[in-house]
Amino acid sequence: MLKTIALLAAIALLGLLAFAASRPDVFHVQRSIRIHAGTDKIQPLIQNLHRFNTWNPFNKKDPNLEGHYQGPDSGPGASFSFKGNKDVGSGSLTVTQVAPDRVGMRLDMLAPFEAHNEVEFVLRPDGDSTEVSWAMQCPSPFIAKLMGLFFDMDKMIGQDFENGLQGLKTLAEQA
Repeated sequence: MLKTIALLAAIALLGLLAFAASRPDVFHVQRSIRIHAGTDKIQPLIQNLHRFNTWNPFNKKDPNLEGHYQGPDSGPGASFSFKGNKDVGSGSLTVTQVAPDRVGMRLDMLAPFEAHNEVEFVLRPDGDSTEVSWAMQCPSPFIAKLMGLFFDMDKMIGQDFENGLQGLKTLAEQA
């Protein structure tokens, strides 16, 4: 009887591990919002990390966040390194690309887990408003695939993106 239970538990564990291994090798999350402002008002609120951090939902999770800016104030090379509580972690955010319709960034996390994420904001003008999409993708190693079976990372990070985009909308529409 004990052998049968152990065998079934081993088979279930192997099945779980095999299922986790079959999950996508890249994690992707994206949210969008319509903002009643032109790209000329929205773009500076993203590519200037000082302004970005006025609406960045992750900075708001830790009022004692330690942060340091490096490089230019805005555009490619602008960087912000941070160390925060367990909800924020530590790492750096660097602007890598700026074009009229997009801003690219690299988010290098050191804690709670090491991760190297590509972040992209896409701005699509539409009359007197702009649709802004915030997306992030990163490689998904096996441990992340396994964790993803128990935690809905898209929902968790997506909610932060939604909150951030709402903050961006408020600032851009006031300007």
